[in-house]
Amino acid sequence: MATIDDLNYPSITDMSQDEAIEALRQIRLSRRIPVKKVSNKKAKKAAKKIPKLNQDQAKNLLDLIKQVK
Repeated sequence: MATIDDLNYPSITDMSQDEAIEALRQIRLSRRIPVKKVSNKKAKKAAKKIPKLNQDQAKNLLDLIKQVK
């Protein structure tokens, strides 16, 4: 099983004071830069086109709505 020692990342306690301050500054700076979001073009789908209703279809639709209420 892997441990934190397996990362080979230098400990802040093993660094000199200047190295530790610089490492912390770099970490802080990296958090200020916004992460670029990847947009997926396939995820965007066009809305379905609704055909226009003629007068008779609109009247039938209104009658159906009135019957439901």
